[in-house]
Amino acid sequence: MEKIGVAEASRFLAQASMGATREQIARVQQLGYAGWINEQMAMPSSQSRWDYLVSKKLNGVESKNSEAGHDAAFWKKMLSSPDTLRQRVTLALSEILVASLSGFNASWSNFSSAAHMDLLETHAFGNYRSLLQQVSLSAPMGEYLTYRGNVKVNPTTGALPDENYAREVMQLFTIGLVQLNNDGTPKLSGGLQQETYTLDDITGLARVFTGWNYDMTGTDNNTPDYKRRPMILTASRHDTSAKNFLGSSIPAGTDGLTSLTRALDIIFAHPNVGPFIGRQLIQRLVCSNPSPAYVARVSAVFNSDNNGVKGNLAKVVSAILLDTEARSASRLSDSTFGKLREPVLRFTAWARAFKANSPTDAWAVGNTSDPGTRLGQSPGRSATVFNFFRPGYVPPNSAIANARMVAPEFQITNESTVVGYVNYMQTVVSKGVGDVKADYSALLPMADVAETLVSELNLVLVAGQLAPATTNLIKGGIDSMPKGTEAARLNRIYAALVLVLASPEFIVQK
Repeated sequence: MEKIGVAEASRFLAQASMGATREQIARVQQLGYAGWINEQMAMPSSQSRWDYLVSKKLNGVESKNSEAGHDAAFWKKMLSSPDTLRQRVTLALSEILVASLSGFNASWSNFSSAAHMDLLETHAFGNYRSLLQQVSLSAPMGEYLTYRGNVKVNPTTGALPDENYAREVMQLFTIGLVQLNNDGTPKLSGGLQQETYTLDDITGLARVFTGWNYDMTGTDNNTPDYKRRPMILTASRHDTSAKNFLGSSIPAGTDGLTSLTRALDIIFAHPNVGPFIGRQLIQRLVCSNPSPAYVARVSAVFNSDNNGVKGNLAKVVSAILLDTEARSASRLSDSTFGKLREPVLRFTAWARAFKANSPTDAWAVGNTSDPGTRLGQSPGRSATVFNFFRPGYVPPNSAIANARMVAPEFQITNESTVVGYVNYMQTVVSKGVGDVKADYSALLPMADVAETLVSELNLVLVAGQLAPATTNLIKGGIDSMPKGTEAARLNRIYAALVLVLASPEFIVQK
């Protein structure tokens, strides 16, 4: 087994977890990268978000139109669940297969959001095709992308099926807008990119997603239970005419469930799915601009695991994290490698590193969407189906644009969020948020010696990547502060943490 240094282990955890800890660094060193991944994938899931809401008695009719408990259920998982790799992959999937609290317009929106995220978590190391099936049948997605209650063509009124899901399942969840090579680069014809689908394909596919609605068997809408059940088909509202799309056809007279399953099989067989989803998972875990060779290697695993199965997410995640491009130390000095750490992951990195806990189980971090006073991003609260940021976002008039690179997370980065984040974390570091507070007992013995304190923060939070100039700047600031008492030591810890959390080397994950 390869010998892994502490900084290498910390760097790996920045890509593979919700935040490094001293214990996880030691675990990676003990088990090796692959061994740690295998251990994480074998871990049982912790309490679901749905069950957390129920445990807080939020499933009573009086809570029917409340969002109460939503943020707590999400933050609890992100900050404390032991299966940190599963949480990281679930977050990544939630930024591809987006459904958001802000888009659930019916009752029990908190349970809809929880059910969607729990579904992604259940399939995080499963098969992407199976996940597509379950997402397409889920009540929250039917509600969010407006095909719940969708009805067939009405020749009398001229009404047509809602096309929202038919479009997004292709554009965002599977094949994207343009034909791709296996390495993620666009296929060109006559120098031009080729579209993957047309309006006719959307219209043909939309007929599949007709007739689906909540399963209200034995219940009513005074409990949220129906939000966790797969939708069921009302045959009389399903369009049984032939469905033609992507060069395939589902024959007239095919029943609704068979049509839906066959439609997803057709989409999933498209050669774009591997590079389209593989590249985005790399972007969410490792770097914004993976090389075509890196994407091709991950696409190959997506298209066929050791048993010839397509869509094995456990193998895909392993391939992403173990790839030489992710692990090579030479990439640390490559200015094109890395990614902006999204705000919620900056927060979880702090919380996990210093064992932030909620003694009352309230996890009252709340909605952190405000860009001026909080993080400018809050889990489960994307404003649109296009996620907080698009995978192909290019900051206009920037060096990144000139280098023909993308930087997705920069879409939610501006003057307000940069200042708002630092101000917010300054309070969070010293006082916590709600009842969520960190434990700095391990740092107190180091606090009187600036070099020791900064070195520890550099290792756990930044994987040893602070530049000497940044380190000296922070050390100089801490050295100027009083020491020798517990209060003074805590103030030195607070200051050092804020400065490290604000450093470019922390905010850009390499």
